[in-house]
Amino acid sequence: MSRSSKVAVVIPAAGQGTRLGGHRKQFRVLGGKSVLVQTLFVFERHHAVDHIIVATPSDAVEPLDAELRRVGIDKLLRVVEGGDSRQASVHRALAALPDDVDVVLIHDAVRPFVRMSSVQAVIKETRAGGAASLALPITDTVRRITRTDGTVVFGATVPREQLVRVQTPQGFRADWIRQAHVRAVEEGWEATDDVDLVQRLGHPVVPVAGSAMNLKITTPEDWAAALRYWPEWEAVMQAEEREQIVGQETR
Repeated sequence: MSRSSKVAVVIPAAGQGTRLGGHRKQFRVLGGKSVLVQTLFVFERHHAVDHIIVATPSDAVEPLDAELRRVGIDKLLRVVEGGDSRQASVHRALAALPDDVDVVLIHDAVRPFVRMSSVQAVIKETRAGGAASLALPITDTVRRITRTDGTVVFGATVPREQLVRVQTPQGFRADWIRQAHVRAVEEGWEATDDVDLVQRLGHPVVPVAGSAMNLKITTPEDWAAALRYWPEWEAVMQAEEREQIVGQETR
């Protein structure tokens, strides 16, 4: 895959956010802007990203498109109507990809704390091998649970060296991820992420070191953590933007 290949980012943002409760989590305000906008700014400011496509609830397509352009998401290609599931939303967003895109990143709308350097690492590995995803090693002891006479008890320990927590962005060759979603529709596959769909086609996906700070805001506890992280995160992003500018100037 050419290093000059274009990169598009797909953001499924049509979820209801029922576990967090209240207003849809992707539209809650964090640092003066919505969580979705803060997430998009990471990719807007990343030098290797060419296009951004967002899938959102049907009633939000036009107002969200206008709002994202107003706040400076200049790489926004299109806001599309999402589906009934994350997988369906990604499928609809992929239909809007330009033909010259070779690398597709898929990222959770409610992961605003992803570092630019992590995004770059996923792009690099995707260009090299065709598919990659951020992943974080598990440090806690992990056990199965079993039922004995109606009582839930601990079972065997699962070797944690073989386990990771998968994060986003996940990166794929455009033809692989398109084909994976077509097959999913044809054969009725359902998966919790796009790594699963691409692996079902027989393609390997390379893990890339993630970060504990790359939080997915899902629960009230996650929201509280995001509010605590934000002041520190603004400093991290400013530093990474400076590093990116210096890196481009020295090439």
